[in-house]
Amino acid sequence: MAKILVADDEVDLEMLIKQKFRQKIREQEYEFIFAVNGKDALEKILLHPDVDIVLSDINMPEMDGLTLLSRLGESSPLIKSVIVSAYGDMENIRTAMNRGAFDFITKPINFEDLSLTMEKTIRHVAQIRETLKAIRENSILKMYVDETVLNFMGSREFESSLMANESVEASIVFIDICSFTSISEKESPDTVVKLLNSYFEVMVKEIIAQGGYIDKFIGDAIMAVFRGDYHLDRAIDAALAVRMKINSLPSSSQNVSFVPNVSIGINSGEMISGNIGSASLRRLDYTVIGDTVNTAQRLQSAASPGQILINENSFIKVKESFNCRKVGEVSLRNKADQAVIYEVLD
Repeated sequence: MAKILVADDEVDLEMLIKQKFRQKIREQEYEFIFAVNGKDALEKILLHPDVDIVLSDINMPEMDGLTLLSRLGESSPLIKSVIVSAYGDMENIRTAMNRGAFDFITKPINFEDLSLTMEKTIRHVAQIRETLKAIRENSILKMYVDETVLNFMGSREFESSLMANESVEASIVFIDICSFTSISEKESPDTVVKLLNSYFEVMVKEIIAQGGYIDKFIGDAIMAVFRGDYHLDRAIDAALAVRMKINSLPSSSQNVSFVPNVSIGINSGEMISGNIGSASLRRLDYTVIGDTVNTAQRLQSAASPGQILINENSFIKVKESFNCRKVGEVSLRNKADQAVIYEVLD
């Protein structure tokens, strides 16, 4: 059952929504919660933390919808918001989108359009939560599955399935925290780990929000994989969001003075996906390998602090969707020919 919170000070809207969606309510597909303003909505979310989406007006007393969007982004990033407002001018739409709105519908409400938008938003939230669940389960297994459990699961057939691999089309993002090594050389291990994890936490949220998953943490870098529809676009959106979030962090944290910055390389194409490692040792890492992955890492190595670099093939695919600047030809490690690279600006 999808749980939907409606924040609007129009008293008639509650009755209208209950009428229009009475069948889905009756069949327990939707559960609606109603709030009269942004402040009331945040209080209702504390009581119902499993809310999936928020439908919010803009003009409300005490706390308006745009402020609510900002607060939701800080406290409940997995909840997606759809603005439902009579203020349909471009300025309000852009402000709402910049503050994290998933979609925008104008009043008077077209309920067929609203229904389709809700379904799309609910599917998006479900995908994010499934990805997050898979990451959590994978992390738990890596930490706690011991030899006794694996022996219980073990068999020739099981080991063969673990070693299966496939070719996939995907996008790879390498994100490195620039100059972080200097911190590890002069701060205590506890301080270094806490600071690094705080940066990773920010980055992971933006990757998951775009449907990506974390393949591995490599020192002070992250390797993320994006598969499915528009995987390259989503990878770039995640990279832009990571850069923006990292740049907005304070220069001092964990009692350490350090200005965080990231260099990012992105590549898209065919790669091999499978469990790499030793089945006999029960040590396998489900990962992706191949030239596409290696090139993404080399693009990151070529990136300066704050840069997001892609190659010409990726640029051709996304040039109509993103603002890019040609950097020129560079030599990438272990590549015979020079590569033409582009910087993604926004």
